[in-house]
Amino acid sequence: MKNLIRTAIFAGLASTSLAFAQTYPNKPISWIVPFAAGGPTDALARGIAERVSRELGQPIIIDNAPGAGGTVGAAKAARATADGYTMLVGHMGYMGAAPALYKKLAYDPVKDFEPVFRFPDTPLVLMVRREHPAKDIQGLIDFGRKNPDKLFISNAGVGSSSHLIAALVANSAGMKVTLVPYKGAGPALVDVIGGQVDGIFDQTNTALPQITEEKVRALAVTSKVRLPQLKNVPTLNETVLPGFEASTWYGIYAPKGTPKPVLDKVQQAYLKVMTDKSFTDKMAAQAIQMLPAQEYTGSALGKHTEAEVARWRAVAAKANISLD
Repeated sequence: MKNLIRTAIFAGLASTSLAFAQTYPNKPISWIVPFAAGGPTDALARGIAERVSRELGQPIIIDNAPGAGGTVGAAKAARATADGYTMLVGHMGYMGAAPALYKKLAYDPVKDFEPVFRFPDTPLVLMVRREHPAKDIQGLIDFGRKNPDKLFISNAGVGSSSHLIAALVANSAGMKVTLVPYKGAGPALVDVIGGQVDGIFDQTNTALPQITEEKVRALAVTSKVRLPQLKNVPTLNETVLPGFEASTWYGIYAPKGTPKPVLDKVQQAYLKVMTDKSFTDKMAAQAIQMLPAQEYTGSALGKHTEAEVARWRAVAAKANISLD
């Protein structure tokens, strides 16, 4: 009898979930971006949200919730109602590295979320203000070694990819740097252009226009090989850090318990977007690295998130990076 009751309950829940998915979405959807507007995370999220919203037939509203390297927005998303109308734009910082960096975290990237789909990856560019005396990456490292209190590198916030990669590069190269956190890459880059700080590791989708307009000087890229859009800018791998490679990864996550049919519907809308060559060509033009089709799914994102949490625990321990 108990088994029959349990079966009936599960069948009822499945039926309710399916019925909900059939009418979903019938109102605007919110994507939480845990950084300020104008930065690379915000820009990439808006471009993808615009296309996915067309497929779903409802607007996707970007909710900027900056603070603590993205962990404030991530915690907000984890507490949201699990109905598919609030999702998180997650990335390597607060969904991969944060558990290794914070002793107390208000959410668990694996246990508190349902992975929905993964974005393409984005390399970073090390840029300095135009007036900086360093003309190449070796010159910047030499400057940092000789002037330990005079090299200021901005970032999108403590625990962001621009912060983590800057810390890793500085640690690996023996470069003395003061890392200056902001509430997003947008304002951090503005202060590099304005000369208030010396440089930044910024993602290609927002860095390329500034480099093209010669507002900053690019010294190196974090990809393994040179980027077609920056053929004259060397990689860290070929210059000062052999074997170095790093990119920012992103994904859409929903609060734990969001009905699977809803997750599937959103994932299917995104996968349809990723078959649009005009859209993928647009992203590739920003040096955003396309992935094999199977890597865009929710299941692939879930496995990647678990692997990244483990990887960053090892990296943080080796580099002695902690934010508590």
